[in-house]
Amino acid sequence: MSNNIYTTKELIEILAQERQACLMGQRLNLTAKASGNPLIDKFLKSEGAQKFAAYQDFKETIHRYQREHEVSGIVWRQVTVNGKTLQMPEVDAQLIALKSDIETLKVAKPSILAFWHEVTAGMDLYLSVNNGKDFRSISPADVGRISQRTEWAGLCNFEKSDFLEIILQLGWGKPEEAVYKRGWPTSGSEYIHAVKPGNRPIC
Repeated sequence: MSNNIYTTKELIEILAQERQACLMGQRLNLTAKASGNPLIDKFLKSEGAQKFAAYQDFKETIHRYQREHEVSGIVWRQVTVNGKTLQMPEVDAQLIALKSDIETLKVAKPSILAFWHEVTAGMDLYLSVNNGKDFRSISPADVGRISQRTEWAGLCNFEKSDFLEIILQLGWGKPEEAVYKRGWPTSGSEYIHAVKPGNRPIC
């Protein structure tokens, strides 16, 4: 290993290679149990749990490396909707956010919200409720109130020839713990879906 510090891009590539190796069974954590419950473990393949655990162990090592060497977890992504484009930061799904990364996300929040309001004008808005199993119709004013209670924002879109859905993530705390309520209540997210009038969210 060289004395050079790995970059964010290199860490993402290393994790992708390691994930592939784990999926191929080239890395196993032999101590991993499928669930820890003997009754359930009888029905689950232990090799799958061993592959998953091996990757999770490696990912933890990468996260430690990030903290020790202050390697950012942020990647810059371009979002284009209706011919309008936004460059925005987001934390890679396999990495963690440093404190400085969270500050970068906070700084980007106003421009993400401004872009969101511009490209969703006239669209129907829905708040994801019940862990994404249902949606509640909301107004742009409701979005404003939710955004005041949150720290940072993210954006993604799903588009087909006759369908457009734009999802605004309004989060707080650590981005890596804000998905699926893993870090609730210190970290979390509200998801707002914009769709063309008369449509319902599908993502």
